[in-house]
Amino acid sequence: MVRAMRIAALQFDIAWMDPARNWATIDRLAASANLSAGDFVLLPELADTGFTMDPPPAGRPDPVEATAQLARRHQVWMQSGHAERDATTGALHNAASIIRPDGSVAGTYRKMHLFSPAREDQHYAPGDTISVIDVPLTDGTWRVAPFICYDLRFPELFRLAALAGAEVFTVGANWPGARAVHRRALAVARAIENQAFVIACNRIGHDPQAAYHGDSFVVAPSGEIIAEAGDGELALIAELDRNELLRWRDKFPALRDLRRSLLGNVRIA
Repeated sequence: MVRAMRIAALQFDIAWMDPARNWATIDRLAASANLSAGDFVLLPELADTGFTMDPPPAGRPDPVEATAQLARRHQVWMQSGHAERDATTGALHNAASIIRPDGSVAGTYRKMHLFSPAREDQHYAPGDTISVIDVPLTDGTWRVAPFICYDLRFPELFRLAALAGAEVFTVGANWPGARAVHRRALAVARAIENQAFVIACNRIGHDPQAAYHGDSFVVAPSGEIIAEAGDGELALIAELDRNELLRWRDKFPALRDLRRSLLGNVRIA
């Protein structure tokens, strides 16, 4: 049985529309984290450009390949945050891809709830599929569901992912400091409701629209904050204990007691 998963949430000031500089920062932070083979590294939302409503800059490094190069270099799992153009429809999506240590893509999630106050819904197309991705470690497998920023306000997504077996929710964000209290309350609620870990990775600094406070953190299935960052650049390290998850679900079996027949259907990959 898998016992633990070590994670690193990379919190940094995303250079506006400057992918090369941002990938250099990500590489530097990953190197500073004393990562071990098989660790899981989480990046903020749109980590290579910032929360822009413009198309990605011409000539930018392919974000999935850039993530894959870093995953191979550090021999870790890595979740990106990037804009992705659909090859069939041409639509632009706000996406997160989970990359294996060998550089292959384990799965990609497209943000389902777009932030209309910033007119994100006028520049990006919403996704329609929840992703629950197997992350095999040396002694077992964790099931990880990636989400993005504003999705955190919609508990239905997290419930459906939990019912599909998710044990860890990863949430990359560009969440402004003005609503910091909302983010923490929502993440704790998602952990308690679904008896799962939540890894919340946010950026710091400023962009043309907002100021960002950082405050990346990790929530246990009980709702306890087990690791948290301040407002500086850092790699937040935490260890997720599978036994803790199982003990809590056994002690307080809310997820097991849920009447699943009352829920509707949505596509889950």
